[in-house]
Amino acid sequence: MKLTGIGLVILGIVGLIYGGIGYDRQTTVLEVGGIKATATEHKTIPIAPIVGAISLIGGIALLMGARRNT
Repeated sequence: MKLTGIGLVILGIVGLIYGGIGYDRQTTVLEVGGIKATATEHKTIPIAPIVGAISLIGGIALLMGARRNT
């Protein structure tokens, strides 16, 4: 239990520091004949901070529970 708790705390801290999953998306803005204009959008999905916070809280709870059992 203690090792799992420590692993979750480390993953939670890394998830909070990382900040999110970013990706680039190219969309066609204008297409006239053989000329094509595109735009690149950069988007960030905030999955890592949410999962990081949950795993950090879960890891702390596991560590506190392991401390009470010993």
